[in-house]
Amino acid sequence: MADSMDHKTFRRLTTEDDAFVREYRQRLTAHRGMATLGEKLVPLEEFRRAAASSGRALTEGQREEAASRFLAGPADSTPVEGPFERIAVFGGVYNNHFALEALLEDAARRGAETIYCLGDLGGFGPHPEKVRPLLAQGEVQVIQGNYEESLASGREDCNCGYTDPRDNHFAEISYRYTESRCSAEFKAWMGALPLRRRVRLGDRELLLVHGSPRRINEFLFHSSSPAPFLEAMLQQNRCDAILCTHTGLQWHRQLSGGDAINVGVIGRPANDGATHVWYSMLSAGRNRLEVELLPLEYDFEALAREMVREELPAEFVETIQTGWWTTCLEILPPNERAVSRF
Repeated sequence: MADSMDHKTFRRLTTEDDAFVREYRQRLTAHRGMATLGEKLVPLEEFRRAAASSGRALTEGQREEAASRFLAGPADSTPVEGPFERIAVFGGVYNNHFALEALLEDAARRGAETIYCLGDLGGFGPHPEKVRPLLAQGEVQVIQGNYEESLASGREDCNCGYTDPRDNHFAEISYRYTESRCSAEFKAWMGALPLRRRVRLGDRELLLVHGSPRRINEFLFHSSSPAPFLEAMLQQNRCDAILCTHTGLQWHRQLSGGDAINVGVIGRPANDGATHVWYSMLSAGRNRLEVELLPLEYDFEALAREMVREELPAEFVETIQTGWWTTCLEILPPNERAVSRF
């Protein structure tokens, strides 16, 4: 109250007679029982009568239909691929050609009909040009991540979405290394990749993106992506499941309207003290989507030796050898940070 009146009035309200206090309060509350209709104040009953005679009454079903139309986004012209019964999906190669080679073998052994990569081929690891021949060999279908978008467009940074100075310092080292060792032809190929794919798995339609359907570098962490938000995203994008990556941490949530899946990355461990990496296998179940989050072993020591020879930061090498992140920690929500070593 003191912020909205002069000092003299405030002293009177706190020290003087009740009559002045009653009068002042009456002026403050004189609008009660009134409502704004157009540009004037009217009694509430008059407002209610006017509101009741305006618009139209909807049944419960009509209200739900209207809400669905409002929430649904525009139709997506992305062609639908498939149908398939079983697919492998991964993200974040980060130049880890050892893990990519292991994934191609593991996915084939597990019966994947086709394989999808959700972007971020470069960064963190060594020798980016070793990745593309393996993608071609495995006939992997790829979408653009923020790395591909940045490299193809000649950006100065990876557009990873970090805000912490230390994270951005290491992101710049990683991006500069990859950018300087990718051929112009490889960058042009990246720029021609689609930003999203739609895949038919059984009778369900999956939307494949890098960060989220809204933004290429959006972080969808398990603890900070509530169910109502994910449900709305499924509805807005007219799909039965959203598959993403970018965070580096895999998770799956079943929802009333479908599934949300962060498929994991194969470029570095999931900050859990284990040296393996993660990818996802999806199958068309009878009543629901069957989702397997799979650990993937690979020759991490060989990767670490290459990283040392390429003079990449010791912090990167430590992550590969221990399974604990030493960089990109500040972006983690509290729950994910709490289980970290650092």
